[in-house]
Amino acid sequence: PNLRPTLWPDKQRMITEINAIAAQANWVLPGLEEGRLLTGRQTPAEIAGFYLDLGVDLVVIKLGEAGAYYRSANEEGQVAAVHAPCVVDTVGAGDAFAVGVLSALLEGQPVEHAVARGNWCGSRAVQSRGDMEGLPHRQDLTAYESPQNPEIRTA
Repeated sequence: PNLRPTLWPDKQRMITEINAIAAQANWVLPGLEEGRLLTGRQTPAEIAGFYLDLGVDLVVIKLGEAGAYYRSANEEGQVAAVHAPCVVDTVGAGDAFAVGVLSALLEGQPVEHAVARGNWCGSRAVQSRGDMEGLPHRQDLTAYESPQNPEIRTA
């Protein structure tokens, strides 16, 4: 959702409008605090349930250092975070996460793989200054996702 409360006349209008838009989406990717604010629910499972009840196909909730939780009508799980040895700038981390998840889903990858890619892209983003400078090139992604790479972790 990428909330920008100052752009709305009031908090309730923001919540109502964003949830109306989310109800038309296939995939919703809020952060945990965004999900709590928008749904009034507390746990990742409750937040995901709220959006699934609206007709969303897949909900992926960013959990920061705890990784990410995902849920659809058919599956549910959590994927561990990818360690970032040096955090330089968090601007763009959520967008990088979304790019990773959405690109993998559009390639037809399983949800768990898509969430793992999102976590990896987000961890790369925080290791450089700026909102897109840390995004990987295709060759970086291919090398990272190689079956020979011992760093690949999915739960």
